[in-house]
Amino acid sequence: MRKIFFSLLKKDFKLMLSGRFFLLALGSLVLYSCYINFVYVKLDQEIYPVYVYDPQNRQSVTSEYVARADSRKALEAACADQYSVGIDFSRDVPEVYLLSCGIETIDHCRMIWGEAILRGNMTGRADTIGANNKEMKNRREITAEFLFFELSAVGFLGLASMLFKEKQMGVIRVHGILPVRRSMFIFSKLLLLLGADLLFAALLTILNLGFSYALEVLPAVLLQAGILSLIMALVGFLCAVRLPDFKQFSLFYLVLAIFVTTPVFLAGQTGAAREWIVYHPMYHLFAAMKSAYFSAPTVDIPYYLICSGAVMLLFLLACRTLNREMTKEG
Repeated sequence: MRKIFFSLLKKDFKLMLSGRFFLLALGSLVLYSCYINFVYVKLDQEIYPVYVYDPQNRQSVTSEYVARADSRKALEAACADQYSVGIDFSRDVPEVYLLSCGIETIDHCRMIWGEAILRGNMTGRADTIGANNKEMKNRREITAEFLFFELSAVGFLGLASMLFKEKQMGVIRVHGILPVRRSMFIFSKLLLLLGADLLFAALLTILNLGFSYALEVLPAVLLQAGILSLIMALVGFLCAVRLPDFKQFSLFYLVLAIFVTTPVFLAGQTGAAREWIVYHPMYHLFAAMKSAYFSAPTVDIPYYLICSGAVMLLFLLACRTLNREMTKEG
């Protein structure tokens, strides 16, 4: 039985090589790392501009972040971008004026900055965020997001593409008449894909956080990467077995990407729709991945129990579905 399993591993490894799986993974690794190191971390988001309307010159403007407005109308026009903050000193009680950008957390930050201006605290902005400076905070955040969406896509498409190729080659029909356990057929693919995903996660983390910082977070990151990889691979396998051809599978993946991963990305980036996003299962995987990168795990035992149960249930469903397919082919 061990000999048969190693034969399956060898066959699946050759399939991954012929499908240029490792080449595509290497390309993604280089592309993401170049973007993070040479583009993203060099983006310096300017602090919210502040426009002051002070017709009686009651306040002195000494900050580079503050500009004067000639009238209340000019103040409102300057704040129409839903990013700037206005301060109106024309009345007895100064007023902070801003238009909502639609994201409550950002509006709250803008209000805090405006109130700091009112108190005369215009010396500059903070550069340290918790235990990280701004650059390291950005590196951790964007690396977690890239890894999550890369594993979601590769896990779903990788194992499924191997299965479709085996269907075309008649491998499913051959295995249907051979005395081989169906679970071994799936497990060999899962093992190779999981190993490739963990290696990708480790390299992406080391290249973009640095070796010393990566060592601190890698155990937690690899754990979350393994959970996500197994779940997405099994879901992709089930869909590939049930759907007749790769075109329909690709269409299904497109729908899945739009309606499943996009809301998670928007919630993670903007903080929008947090009232209902907690019921989205992918959001909890996404939040766990981010927590791992910041060395601040917020997941409890029920999370791991649910993930373990989901992996076992998906694996059993995959075995049962594959058994029906092989029986039909045989």
